Amino acid sequence: MAFITERFGDQIYAALRFVVGFLFLWHGLQKLFGIPMPLPSGVPAYIVYIAGPIELIGGILVAIGLFTRWAAFLCSGLMAFAYWIAHGTQALLPIVNRGELAALYCFVFLYISAHGSGIWSVDSKR
Repeated sequence: MAFITERFGDQIYAALRFVVGFLFLWHGLQKLFGIPMPLPSGVPAYIVYIAGPIELIGGILVAIGLFTRWAAFLCSGLMAFAYWIAHGTQALLPIVNRGELAALYCFVFLYISAHGSGIWSVDSKR
């Protein structure tokens, strides 16, 4: 007997892709426009002007499923870089250096990049 979620694997993956992209784009909105709350003062400009657009545009592309593999791969690389620059220098383990979110985003985006856009995506309609 198959587990109940096995029957809906494609739909669950599409929901994962959408939710991850949607959550990620808010990081870009915060960096670029201060929405929904402004960044703390003293954030380096490269974080705002390099990471912000990647998070905003990459999050939108992943959420709607357009150029999904490339967008997710770029977002995964950004999160790997963010982990090692911001968190990895503090301590090795994510539970200690507070880098769990960056590590999770990195590997979820890597999985999305490997899996592709799936159903309910602009890529599947092109």
